[in-house]
Amino acid sequence: MAFKPNYNQQRAERDRAKRAKREEKLKLQQERTAQRKVGEDGAPVAEDDETPA
Repeated sequence: MAFKPNYNQQRAERDRAKRAKREEKLKLQQERTAQRKVGEDGAPVAEDDETPA
């Protein structure tokens, strides 16, 4: 074995990878939500133009 294992560094690297994956997933989810909201807002809304008097 060339180097003594550095468990704290290995754990920090795993935690960093997990955090990056979570952030990427959250970013993708927020983008999808934003696209869905824009699609809903951009679509013509069927409103009743003829209201009974």
